[in-house]
Amino acid sequence: MTKAKRKELGVSCMLNTEIGAVLAVIRRAPDPNTGIYHHPDENCDASILQSLKSLRALLFNPQQEWRTVDPSLYLSPFLDVIQSDDIPAAATAVALQSILKILRLGVFDEKTPGAKDVMNSAVAAITGCRLQRTNPAAEEAVMMRILQVLALIMRHQASVLLNDDSVCTVVNTCFQVVQQSAGRGDLLQRNGRYTMHELIQIIYWRLPEIEVNDWENSESDTEDNTMDSGYGIRSAIDIFHFLCSLLNVVEIMDSDGLTTDENIQHFALVLINSAIELSGDSIGKHPKLLRKIHDDLFHHLIHYGANSSPLVLSMICSTVLNIYHFLRRSIRLQLEAFFSYVLLKVPSAGSPLQLQEVAIEAVVNFVRQPLFIVEAYVNYDCDPTFRNVFEDTGKLLCKYAFPTGGSLTSIQVQAFEGLVGVFHNIADNIDKEDESVPSGTHLVEISGYRPFWEEKPKEENTDTWVDYVRVRKLQKRKILIAGSHFNRDDKKGLEYLKISRLISDPPDPKAHALFFRYTPRLDKTMVGDYLGDPDDFHIQVLKEFTNTFEFSGMILDTALRTYLEAFRLPGESQKIHRILDAFSEKFYDQQSSDIFVSKDAVFVLCYSLIMLNTDQHNPQVKKKMTEEEFIRNNRSINGGSDLPREYLSELFHSIATNAIAITNQSGTPAEMNPSRWIQLINRSKIIQPFILCDFDRRIGRDMFGAIAGPSVATLAAVFEHTDEEEILHECIEALFSISRIAQYGLEDTLDELLSTFSKFTALLNPYATADETLYLKRLKLLPQSVLEPENDSDTVNSELQDERVDRGGVSLSARVPKVAHLRRTSGIMGRFVNILSMETVEEALNLGLSEFEQNMKIIQHCHIGSIFSTSSSLPDDSLLDLGRCIIFAAAGKGQKFSTLVEEEETVAFCWDLISSITLANMHRFSKFWPQYHEFFLEVAQFPLFSPIPFSEKAILCLMKMCLKLLASNQLEGAEELIFKSINLMWRMEKEILDTCCESLLQSVSKIIKEYPEKLQTQLGWMSVLNLLSVTGRHHETYDQGVETLIGLMSDEFHLTRTNYSYCIDCAFSFVALKHSRVECNVKIMDLLAESANLLVEWYRSAYSDPGSCMSMASNTSISSVEESTRIYNPVSFFQKLGESLKKTSLARREEVRNHAVISLQKCFILAEDILFTPMNCINSFYNVVFAMIDDLHEKMQQYSRRENAEKETRSMENTLKLSMEVLTELYLHFLMPISESPNFRTFWLGILRRMDTCMKAKLGGYGESNIPKTIPDLLRKIVERMKEKEILSLEGEDDLWETTFYQIQWIAPALTDELFPQGLKK
Repeated sequence: MTKAKRKELGVSCMLNTEIGAVLAVIRRAPDPNTGIYHHPDENCDASILQSLKSLRALLFNPQQEWRTVDPSLYLSPFLDVIQSDDIPAAATAVALQSILKILRLGVFDEKTPGAKDVMNSAVAAITGCRLQRTNPAAEEAVMMRILQVLALIMRHQASVLLNDDSVCTVVNTCFQVVQQSAGRGDLLQRNGRYTMHELIQIIYWRLPEIEVNDWENSESDTEDNTMDSGYGIRSAIDIFHFLCSLLNVVEIMDSDGLTTDENIQHFALVLINSAIELSGDSIGKHPKLLRKIHDDLFHHLIHYGANSSPLVLSMICSTVLNIYHFLRRSIRLQLEAFFSYVLLKVPSAGSPLQLQEVAIEAVVNFVRQPLFIVEAYVNYDCDPTFRNVFEDTGKLLCKYAFPTGGSLTSIQVQAFEGLVGVFHNIADNIDKEDESVPSGTHLVEISGYRPFWEEKPKEENTDTWVDYVRVRKLQKRKILIAGSHFNRDDKKGLEYLKISRLISDPPDPKAHALFFRYTPRLDKTMVGDYLGDPDDFHIQVLKEFTNTFEFSGMILDTALRTYLEAFRLPGESQKIHRILDAFSEKFYDQQSSDIFVSKDAVFVLCYSLIMLNTDQHNPQVKKKMTEEEFIRNNRSINGGSDLPREYLSELFHSIATNAIAITNQSGTPAEMNPSRWIQLINRSKIIQPFILCDFDRRIGRDMFGAIAGPSVATLAAVFEHTDEEEILHECIEALFSISRIAQYGLEDTLDELLSTFSKFTALLNPYATADETLYLKRLKLLPQSVLEPENDSDTVNSELQDERVDRGGVSLSARVPKVAHLRRTSGIMGRFVNILSMETVEEALNLGLSEFEQNMKIIQHCHIGSIFSTSSSLPDDSLLDLGRCIIFAAAGKGQKFSTLVEEEETVAFCWDLISSITLANMHRFSKFWPQYHEFFLEVAQFPLFSPIPFSEKAILCLMKMCLKLLASNQLEGAEELIFKSINLMWRMEKEILDTCCESLLQSVSKIIKEYPEKLQTQLGWMSVLNLLSVTGRHHETYDQGVETLIGLMSDEFHLTRTNYSYCIDCAFSFVALKHSRVECNVKIMDLLAESANLLVEWYRSAYSDPGSCMSMASNTSISSVEESTRIYNPVSFFQKLGESLKKTSLARREEVRNHAVISLQKCFILAEDILFTPMNCINSFYNVVFAMIDDLHEKMQQYSRRENAEKETRSMENTLKLSMEVLTELYLHFLMPISESPNFRTFWLGILRRMDTCMKAKLGGYGESNIPKTIPDLLRKIVERMKEKEILSLEGEDDLWETTFYQIQWIAPALTDELFPQGLKK
């Protein structure tokens, strides 16, 4: 027997066996115990028996191979048994088993004729199976068989022939079995869930192979599927829609105490996850399926994410992470909404601890993805219309990782590990870049007007695109600053937009509109007043503002709520009229139906809805409007006709049950409602897709800069509070990562971090405990000399402690703020301080009503204003307690202010009080102010401390106090204290130096012009001149800043050893500005050159009066005469002066460079008395002149290698030529002292080497250099002078003649015979 015949006979035998089994079960008596015979026809339909018998008659006489036989011939009889209403459950189970066997044997495949019809018929029959109610066990057996058969049908080779309806029916039937099994055995339910999961895997595994058709791009919900390719995208869409709907189930408690909706939601999420994992990015090729994810799925995920169990939230987060991996190009807005309303909301909304842990875990999972943090920063943090997702995520991790006392909890450890992962990710990617790639400038400027709302796609030119992204981030930061100014003064806010080049000139109404629309924390009342103003420009802004909304798909009250959420509706009727008119026109143009015939109808109904809202929700209105009255009031408003009654009734009930919220609060809304979701979907259709990008060194540096403050504080706090060695090692690794990042323009951050960590050792803190030192000993970070101090360690520690105190820097250590109780003082002052220190009125009431009333009466009789102005009579302790209370109140007592207005007013008021106290107690300023400064440091370490407006108000107030102290001649002993606090404030938030530049410059200029003789300390002059250079660098402040500096340097009486070094730094900062004027630069450099005369005078006076250095030491609090001599040595000053002019010689403009070279020559000539010693002279040449020539030559070579840089190359060549001429003149001028040096030969070779370098200078493709024409003349001049002075002589005992001969022969051979006619020595 052949193999084929054996197989055919086997199929016939199998079918015969199955037919016999089905007939046997059908013929079995319903009740075998009766003994009564029943004919088969009495138990079922005779046609079913006849079809089975007919099939049996054909089994062993087949006319063709079974694979070519229509499968309906041998499957239909079994399907009839399954569909029959009279067949017992046992027979149905046997028939299902028969079908299962036929399918498993693969009797037919997709190429068999009739396979498509029989597969769809099988699905219809099995899913429509009717069971006689017998016993639960039999029913469960049948349902198990149904699940097995359906799963096998989907796995069968011919399953590709199933149509979309059949596939959807299979999935729906399986889910019904899962639902019905809830009250049955656990095995059936588990089997049903497993089968459902398997079906989803089969269906969506095939999705990447399905081609896109025209139906997917149409609005139709029905697909014209005439092809024979089987099920396709429509079934995938319908099934996905069904799975999404399972997330929106009603909550029912089951017998196990779990809610049914939780089980179903979790099950649905598991299936959705499988579909996404198997389909991958192929979902993006199918628009309708992609829209299901954009709209249905994400809407449910965000809605239930913040209000679900930990299990469901965990699955939701996993689902979003999977979508991010495959489809993030198309979910930019949805992903931001998920972070805003779920991941960033759950941890901060007082949710249960388990939910918070899940949310933090999800955040950590996201930041662990290699490119998530940089993509989040570029897509959200650098876009003015989005939330700062990366920055808020980093701050959230800092908040949860920050220790709260005791050992670290699991959630703190998890958040800390995520934060450290961010550090490592940024550092590793920064270091990955090729070292030859320049890191670029760390500063970024808005060079011109560029619409901040316009996006452009990523460019191939990475440098250009990175610059664009960084400018957008700066624009966003400026917009937030403008918003802060706007809330205080709307004109100042809009003027700041203009100054920052965020709006055009003349102004563009769209820029104003988008500023109002997307800037967070704006005062909504001020926005509403602006939009309602009758000015023509304001009306244009209102129109553009309204155009930012999309009302498609919204009913009127939903659209009106959405519109009024963006601002507070003004109270003036005319302003309301203008605003509602703009809204009505927009809504009418975008209405989804034809209910309204004109915008006037919309306008009237809007007014009516606002009046209804006031009527229904104002407690002062006693008699409320009824539904009938509302409908009657709105008759005939629609072009003379009535609006549909159902429409008006729906609006009435919507307003009556849910008031239109008119609030002044701004920021992210508390929850995602339907109207906001419609806005999101409408906006997602027009914005740029999610930008995929890699790390760039400049972007990585900016990313860390955004979270540097809280990150450093958290890292230090964890290091301080943990005892676990593993966590300590992670802290040190994080410190290394931060140092790798900080090398790109964040050195201050690294310095502060190291300073903070140093307090845990005995290096900067002589009072460190043994435990703190032990932490670093375990990590092998302490040298042996620290672990075993010598006998004089106390002295060393004391000096280090003094140095630490004198630094005056900002410490970002993470000490938990001390919440020590204020000392209660007796009398009125003690009572007042006690009341101020209370958090709320409720806390005051807890004291007891009588005591509270007594305190209030005392305060009323205090005359508070006089208390502060006459505080000079207070004891020292009371003055300190009062100041501490006010300073803590200005910082919010460690808590967030409820509104920006409250914060602004509170901080301003508190600093006015501090100023009043200070001015009243100037006679004892040195006693109380050091403690006040410690209070500043303490509040700066609050986790929720906001440096703006605290430091902004503080620095302005402190500058006024400084002027008062100067004017009163009471600055002695207080100068360092006040400037230490001033420096602290701008280091808290350096941006205030830009926002307050005009006011600060006015104060600084007044100090320099009116009180220069009263500044006696280094810290004072350093602070004043640093503020002058920083505040004077802006276009609007440049003239005044330069004028002040020139005035100071022109008066030799006020140019002292104390301020000379800082004057040089300030002068160089002005000259280095891009927008500086050439004539001002020339004047500054002339003054710098002439100051060399002053250095000579100081040098002479030092020799004639050796005690001058000691007197200077006492004035500046330097501990030793040697240190004073080194710092105030005129030679050191000259070196610094030369270094400054050397740097200026590399400026962009040729006239500035050339004048710097000439000024340098002048300095050397004027300072001849200082440089008379060979050592001083040679060192000055090496450090300044030689270095300048080397730098200029290198710069010229760099330009020569660039394209289109001939002008720059020739310009730099001219400066280099001039510098060589200056070198020659200076060398000849100082020839005698230089020749007396034992190192003269080496110095002379250095000159010749530079002559040789310039002689061989090449300009690449820009032609020949002109310098080689000059070098021979310079050499001739030098050699002849040396021979004239007999420094270069044929009879000399050294080899200088031979050395020079060979060098000249190498550099300029034509000069050899002319300069050395005698030749070499014989």
